[in-house]
Amino acid sequence: MRFAVIQFGGSNCDRDAHYVLSDICGVDCDLVWYKDRLSRPYDAVILPGGFSYGDYLRAGAIAARTPVMKEVTAHAEKGGLVLGICNGAQILAESGLVPGVFTINAYPKFICRKVHLRVETTDSPFTSRYKSGDVLQIPIAHKEGRYVIPEDQLSELNERGQIAFRFCDESGNLTPESNPNGALEHITGVLNKNRNVLAMMPHPERASEEILSSDDGKKIFLSMISHIEHAKGVTC
Repeated sequence: MRFAVIQFGGSNCDRDAHYVLSDICGVDCDLVWYKDRLSRPYDAVILPGGFSYGDYLRAGAIAARTPVMKEVTAHAEKGGLVLGICNGAQILAESGLVPGVFTINAYPKFICRKVHLRVETTDSPFTSRYKSGDVLQIPIAHKEGRYVIPEDQLSELNERGQIAFRFCDESGNLTPESNPNGALEHITGVLNKNRNVLAMMPHPERASEEILSSDDGKKIFLSMISHIEHAKGVTC
């Protein structure tokens, strides 16, 4: 099993994601500079947080048009797992790998704090280790994280169970106060139709050890590992 964490100019959460996967979860993980492309076969690709290309134009817009993203798209089309975190989520949306966009927060300022998320579906390679309705504590750090999508596509997301996470309060309630960026229907994690691509704004790599006050995000990576092991017929 092998993971890749793609590094763009401006990525700043790449080593955090690599550390969690290699040191905490114990899987083979490469840091891959975007110009070097995907030169080896990978079971999963992580697009980490940061400010690729300085967030010029729109966050993630330039990175989405780099050659490595054609390889990431091909990887996803073959059923490989792809996780985009924060800036990585923006890149996935700009690449068309997930529906909708992540745009400027309703109150246009950078927000960096802990929030609560509610698990909306466990039927995905990223959320199988959770129970539906679980409330997680995971930090956010973004200025362009407000999820929006046309109403007709929103209905499809709900019908198909493509919403992975919603902002909520500590009891799992969807209140105005618990939606830090004004995201449509509190959405902060969205899956593609095939459920093998997840874009999420919160940072699970920053909530994967108790020393960080929460390890609620670790199960996202463990869910991915379990999915890959099952696909390969690995038994523990």
